[in-house]
This record gives sequence, C-alpha cells and structure tokens, in this order.
Amino acid sequence: MRMTVIHFPRASVILLVVIVTAGLQPALVAGRNVDQGRPAALPGGATSVQELHGDWRVACVQQDGKKVCALSQQQTNKDTGQLLLMIELQAVSADHVEGTLILPFGLALERPITFEMNGAPTASVLRVRTCLPVGCLVSLTLDPATITAMRKGTLLTVHATADGGQDTLFEISLNGFSSALDRTAALAR
Repeated sequence: MRMTVIHFPRASVILLVVIVTAGLQPALVAGRNVDQGRPAALPGGATSVQELHGDWRVACVQQDGKKVCALSQQQTNKDTGQLLLMIELQAVSADHVEGTLILPFGLALERPITFEMNGAPTASVLRVRTCLPVGCLVSLTLDPATITAMRKGTLLTVHATADGGQDTLFEISLNGFSSALDRTAALAR
C-alpha cells in the first residue's frame, strides 16, 4: 500500500484541528457553559491547561472569555515524525461526546470507516467528511453506550480501506480515556 502523508509541525496540526472542530461546536467556541449561558474560567485564572492522562492529552484554552477544551490522542511515524492518526473529542454533556478523527491520505473515500472495541465490532459506520492538507476528517458522535464501552475498554480499532482495496487498521489506546474525558468535562464547565 502506498500512502502519502504530509508532515506538518505538531503545533500546526493541533491548531488546525482546534479550528476545524471548533467550527463544529458553536457552544464551545463561544466559551459558554451550555447549561448556564455564562463564561467560565480555568483553574487559577490560567489561560491554558495541558495534562496527560495515560495515552490521552487534555487541553483547554481560554482567551477573551472564550474557552475550548478537548481530549486528544495523536500517533506519528516514529522514523519521520509524520502524523498517522489523530482523534480529538469534546464533552458536549455528561453523556454526549463529539469530535473529529483525522486519518492519513490514501484511503478509499467512498468506503465506510468502522470501529472495533476490544476485538468486537461496533454498530458505528462512518464516512470521511473531507480531506485537508493535514489528512482526511471523520466526524464523530459518541452515544452513552459507546462512551461506557470506551471507559471500560483498552483498545479501539479503526477499520478503513486503502485506495487499492486493502483493509487498513489503526489502533487507538484507551489507556487514560476515562480520566481524560472526566477532566475535559470538568474544565469545560
């Protein structure tokens, strides 16, 4: 399988993902607590917070009274540093999570993207929404049952099809997912 991945500095990738996913989450971009309709501050008056929870990163940025918080995981090629996969999620509410999965170029865009949790297929069937220079974007909406399974699981496998028809697997560690999600939800309030 031949796959072309364009290398971007890590900060550019994260900024692009925040911009792209922020466009999908108007309540988060507005920096408002959805339930109370008022801006909320970060702990200690900080303008940004970054934490590691296992294999997940929690990041929250506040500027001009607006706050965007997300948990993410990024995988890069160990030899080249090129981005292979990134997943970024926002806790919209206690039982609803939305976000974006970025996959590399070279995928058959007309074929579905499916998930497997700890070796068991899930009912989720997704499509690539668009491709940008950073990679191909897949919009995610996680229901309560999927969130519960991810909290208990250890591995989320993403199944895609390469442009040549070969099955392609991407593995996402769920180590630290539960605590990262809880922390993101707390910071986003």
